[in-house]
Amino acid sequence: MQGLFSPGSVLTVLGSVLTVIGSVAYATDAPNLSLPTIFYGIPIFLGGLALKSSELPPVRRLTPAAQCKELRESSATEGQLKLLKDVVRWRYGQKAHLESSLEALKLWDDDNPPQIETIEEYNHEGRYALRLRVSFNSVPRERWQALEGRLGRFFGPGLEARLEDEGPGALNICFIQPCQ
Repeated sequence: MQGLFSPGSVLTVLGSVLTVIGSVAYATDAPNLSLPTIFYGIPIFLGGLALKSSELPPVRRLTPAAQCKELRESSATEGQLKLLKDVVRWRYGQKAHLESSLEALKLWDDDNPPQIETIEEYNHEGRYALRLRVSFNSVPRERWQALEGRLGRFFGPGLEARLEDEGPGALNICFIQPCQ
């Protein structure tokens, strides 16, 4: 359902509808309607297809957005909010969410990049926290573990990052708000 309402899908459908209306108008000798609808419909349709070919859907949320709203608004750090906003929106022209951040941290592999699978907001002892489930693919687990202390600082001052093992090929990264 989520892919149905992506910007690429909306433009593709809109462009195809305009093109069909323009083609029908042309076939029925209605030049006032056919010219603008075909003129705008085909480029919009092609633009929508271009977006669809390079889109990266938002990460699946395990926690409904409204569930932690009060805690998020009262105590989330700027780094946590940016991180959440970045992974729950449509991305275009990227292989994975947080691509530039993972490249800067040297946690990137061009051929088989890490993929963020899910995100969860939760209350960690009264503090706002995010948990990202990451399939690390070709990046060795040891490299993630070596950068555990740096991960939190990279995404925000004082932010604490903890790695939790999720079996072969996956781990959870928990970003916890610093103690007050």
